[in-house]
Amino acid sequence: MRKIKLIWNFRGPDAKQIAQHHETHLKEFAKTNKAEDWFTGVTEISDMYTMAYMVVKEENMNEFREALRPHRGQVYSQD
Repeated sequence: MRKIKLIWNFRGPDAKQIAQHHETHLKEFAKTNKAEDWFTGVTEISDMYTMAYMVVKEENMNEFREALRPHRGQVYSQD
């Protein structure tokens, strides 16, 4: 089963802290909505650019995308 990585981009001097805070809300949303087989994370690209993400099953992607409005998405690969 394919998984989709929903991504939110944050830029600026506070990008890392904002992304970490956003990840907290993503976790709360998933738990409140009793989502299955998901996980979140934060990736710091540079001092001024950090991404928060949530990986979900492809079958649940539309529901999460509509509710959470990610900036972009991609097929998740563990490579």
